[in-house]
Amino acid sequence: MAPVPGIVERRDSDLNIYVGNLSFDTSERELEAAFATYGAVTSARIATDRDTNRPRGFGFVEMANQAEAQAAIAGLNGTELQGRTLTVNEARPREERGQSNRRAGSSRW
Repeated sequence: MAPVPGIVERRDSDLNIYVGNLSFDTSERELEAAFATYGAVTSARIATDRDTNRPRGFGFVEMANQAEAQAAIAGLNGTELQGRTLTVNEARPREERGQSNRRAGSSRW
């Protein structure tokens, strides 16, 4: 399958970047555009609440080039986007969470 122009293919070597303190009005396109000034963006996602589908105020951006990703982190951390000061850093690997029942341990009944 031939690559599509303008779309960067995702690779395991992509750097995943955490972006915190986002305005609830920020779109994934706006987030991608902020990072695209530093290089090719593989993906930009804003976390949403699974019950309400509303933004949770943080997101993740993946960039294929490590140097461009580090430049984006350095350039965007502490800057403002839509009136909010961004927290931008390399995302930590997601921790495995065991199956949990939110009501476990509750002796209410």
